[in-house]
Amino acid sequence: MYISISPQKSGGHYASSSADYVRYLEKENELRPDEEKENFFNARHDDILPESVTKDIDGNTAKLKTSEARFYAITINPSARELANISTKDQLKDYTRELMKSYANCFNREIDGRAVQPSDIKYYAKLETQRHFKGTDWQVKENQPYASQILALKNQQRKIDRGEEQGSIPKLQKQIDRLEQQAPHKINGLRISQGMAKPGNQSHIHIIVSRKDASNRYSLSPGSKYKASEVMMNGKLVKRGFDRDRFFASAEKIFDRKFQFQRNYVESYASRKLFLKHPKSYMQQLAKLPTAQKKLAFQILRQSGLRIPTIPTNQVQLAVKSFNQLRKGLKTAIKSSSIGY
Repeated sequence: MYISISPQKSGGHYASSSADYVRYLEKENELRPDEEKENFFNARHDDILPESVTKDIDGNTAKLKTSEARFYAITINPSARELANISTKDQLKDYTRELMKSYANCFNREIDGRAVQPSDIKYYAKLETQRHFKGTDWQVKENQPYASQILALKNQQRKIDRGEEQGSIPKLQKQIDRLEQQAPHKINGLRISQGMAKPGNQSHIHIIVSRKDASNRYSLSPGSKYKASEVMMNGKLVKRGFDRDRFFASAEKIFDRKFQFQRNYVESYASRKLFLKHPKSYMQQLAKLPTAQKKLAFQILRQSGLRIPTIPTNQVQLAVKSFNQLRKGLKTAIKSSSIGY
């Protein structure tokens, strides 16, 4: 599970309207007939039109400064293993609704003397089913040396065709074909490159959540640097903060309970946080796993693009060389499957 929370910006400044982001989230609907379009949903309704989303989010920004985010974007990206436990898109929507209840509970704020409730959160969510490879994906990176050589050869072919150079276009084509075959990562025989659609189930959720509560009176920022604190404002003691750790951990707990998912050590938020703070402790805990769980853990990490050296599975203390190799690759591999902010 990878979950991100970010304030939406446009050209380095906070977006003054949600219109561009809503329009971006309509990209999958552009080629679909009306009866197959996937509209927005929230806690109580389905099939909400994009125009209604923009109007409601943009109209809920009372007293916000230009230096403050109007809305936040949350993405929920289940892993392939997690998606295998989800049978229908409605199940993923139901999970999103449960998670947004937890989102409300993670605010250390009061509204009219009571804790923040799910009904105080104004949000709209959108289910998407497609993803494309980015330049940061490990398959694209490992294919890049071949892609660079192919591009150079194709440029050379064009120069020959224009009469700027001498040479054999068919001979260069054979080199290109050979490089295409040598590229390590392919889908249906085609070299994986940036922009190519990813195969399999790629379902994920985008959420637009208003900075202001549903009454348009209180600011609720998940970007607060405080987990829980109190501050004097206008002569009153005011609670503030958002517990991101609690939110991210609850995302796993809700998912595991709802779908009976058996989460491996390396898939947990707690383990990834341990790696970032105490990598040696992370590796020691990894080495202590039962054999079957350890085997699955390394399989998951390999699928994330990590090249794992041969490690004696019965040793708690890893060799320094092996540890350094793992640490270097884990930062990238973990990011592709973690919950992060």
